[in-house]
Amino acid sequence: MVDQTDTEPILQLRNISKSFAGVQALIDVSFDLRRGEIHALLGENGAGKSTLIKVIAGVHQPDAGEIIFQGERVSFPNPLTALQHGIATIYQEPTLFPDLDIAENIFMGHQPVLPVTRRIDWHKMYSEAERLLNALGIDLNPRTKLRGLSVADQQMVEIAKALSFNARVLIMDEPTSALTPQEVAELFRITRQLRDAGTAIIFISHRLEEAFELADRITVLRDGRYVGTRLTSEVTPDEIIRMMVGRTLEDLFPKQEVPRGESALRVERLTKAGAFYDVSFELHSGEILGLAGLVGAGRSEVARAIFGVEPADQGRIWLNGREVQIRSPQEALSMGIAYVPEDRQQQGLILPMTITQNITLPILQSFARAGWVDRDREESLAGEYARRLDVRAAGLWQRVRELSGGNQQKVVLAKWLATRPHILILDEPTRGIDVGTKAAVHELMSSLAAEGMAILMISSELPEILGMSDRILVMYEGRVTGEFTRAEATQEKIMMAATGHVQGVRV
Repeated sequence: MVDQTDTEPILQLRNISKSFAGVQALIDVSFDLRRGEIHALLGENGAGKSTLIKVIAGVHQPDAGEIIFQGERVSFPNPLTALQHGIATIYQEPTLFPDLDIAENIFMGHQPVLPVTRRIDWHKMYSEAERLLNALGIDLNPRTKLRGLSVADQQMVEIAKALSFNARVLIMDEPTSALTPQEVAELFRITRQLRDAGTAIIFISHRLEEAFELADRITVLRDGRYVGTRLTSEVTPDEIIRMMVGRTLEDLFPKQEVPRGESALRVERLTKAGAFYDVSFELHSGEILGLAGLVGAGRSEVARAIFGVEPADQGRIWLNGREVQIRSPQEALSMGIAYVPEDRQQQGLILPMTITQNITLPILQSFARAGWVDRDREESLAGEYARRLDVRAAGLWQRVRELSGGNQQKVVLAKWLATRPHILILDEPTRGIDVGTKAAVHELMSSLAAEGMAILMISSELPEILGMSDRILVMYEGRVTGEFTRAEATQEKIMMAATGHVQGVRV
């Protein structure tokens, strides 16, 4: 590892400001990055992190301020210029060509060529790609097509691509959001290896534990402004949260105690071949029932069956004491059930449409009169729910794809709350959003339960399960292996059940 105390910053941003359509995204922000360090950049969604790294990467040009790179003032009119200077960015979603192989993706735009014919030197390209992969300890064949590779392997290809440009600065934007714990560990190994070789790394994550495990320093932005930079070894998670949102760790799970009401949903021996078996439980009005388990346990499949997306093969469902058949989402919706899916971008939103259009889509016909949509009523209702969930945008006319991840999640919640459901199924309700928005979503869940709504919450985050649930069900390989009250649940008990161990006996 490079001794950072004696190292001049390789990159400095001085007093950077940037606005879009009158909205100030960055205000007088300064930031520095040293050689051989991993520097975490934290903040709520909308704090300015993405805008700042896009300024560094040449995607956006700053309205004011200056960029100093390797001691010289620079301007990057486009991402290619930044890349040619040695600044590479790995975004949350890999930006590769799926029908090309690994070597072709690594050297896209700068393939080695033969000296006379100027044709691509395929032998050199594949040997160089293999050398880069081997240097990183990545066991991939450079002739393998990208299509079919896991997200983790695609990110490894992105890192190799950055090294092919001799990147001195590597920006990693939410690189772990779609990775398993084992894949995260492998990514961290490679990241540390790059740091120890002198690469300077900017690491963005909404997971505080990752920043504390990996980063040497942490910089926090809030509302487009620089808040401060701390050595990771000299700061606590609670202090970082206060810098980010002005809240303490205890404020993240504002669970109200609510008397349990009547049975709202009961399922008995619900089964879908290959997905889940003999699942039975009851959910009451005013209750938040947590559904825990590891990836692949069958939790989302149960939720999709209840909502009619993929109905169960066997089993019975009761709503408010009356047995029902749910064969489609339309039927579920008409019965007062709403489902917020795990993947908000692919399943929860239509990204090119506006905030208003997304919120009112499930109930659009309620605004129709004689074949025409009453746009005033539609916008009024959308505005009501956008305000309730504090959706931060330039206006209801803004397209959802332009919003931060946290605000997109709020629009999904607004969309389904506008249907006025009695039962709300939330699948990973705070995945990929910052701690401030998480606290707001948790507060909303708690108030909805206090109003009598029955909530089934699927979450892979144990603190969320423990902090927000009145009762907890645990699944393992498609079966319920544990049930705990809020008082008796612990991380150890949940993990035992989630790995198929019940009272020390392997299921």
